[in-house]
Amino acid sequence: MPQSRPLSLITGASAGIGAAFARELAARGHDLVLTARRTDRLEALAEALRGKHHCTVTVLTADLADPAAPQQLAAALAERKLDVDWLINNAGYGLPGTFEANTWEDHAAFIQVLMTAPTELAWRLLPGMRARGHGRIVNVASLAGHVPGTAGHTLYGASKAYLIKFSQSLALENRHLGVHVCALCPGFTWSEFHDVTGTRELMNQMPRFMWQTAEAVVREGCDAVERGDIVRVTGRVNRFIKGLVKLMPDRLGLALSARESRRYRQTVGH
Repeated sequence: MPQSRPLSLITGASAGIGAAFARELAARGHDLVLTARRTDRLEALAEALRGKHHCTVTVLTADLADPAAPQQLAAALAERKLDVDWLINNAGYGLPGTFEANTWEDHAAFIQVLMTAPTELAWRLLPGMRARGHGRIVNVASLAGHVPGTAGHTLYGASKAYLIKFSQSLALENRHLGVHVCALCPGFTWSEFHDVTGTRELMNQMPRFMWQTAEAVVREGCDAVERGDIVRVTGRVNRFIKGLVKLMPDRLGLALSARESRRYRQTVGH
């Protein structure tokens, strides 16, 4: 029997933007599959959503730094006969410090979580969406993917730029089949992201108008992918920054990035 409600798989669903996606999509009538490393948080969120929205919520604990995790998630979905209509590739984190200050093992895990895992999940779940003639994929990228690189957090902007280009190509390949793909590009967002990276004190120096709530980011993202937007930079301030940087000569953009990154990027080891 076909599913009566759309089903959304959300990675990194235990906090921040991922948890906000879970709340928003449950309110929009979706059933959910939540995945992250912290089972206790996922179960607490699942219980709250079931009670408030009377939706079905499946918890699948996974660490996407494990190269086997995407295939295992896909197998768990198939075993439960769950067809994913919306894939929210949200899992991610920051790796403070300069390139050489971190171990290769740390860099490899970062690439696996932020680039390889979302790409593989899309590859595994896209055929079902194409066959059913409907699907939505949101790759949570960042304003950092549109602006010049920074000293410190070396791979972060690069990984987000990859997600933007990947989303663009995937969208063009699949939109005629009813599958919309959107790179969601927030700027500074209120969450525990900067607490985990140890940069909260630096972030607190940023003006408040630069920040958005996770809920505002997610609403924009859900509306954008439904409309068929391929890239969505959230918030007027962030869209202004993206437009301004696009008009700048590369040398000027990099000079400004070098100056500003001293304010909000950790450039020493950890």
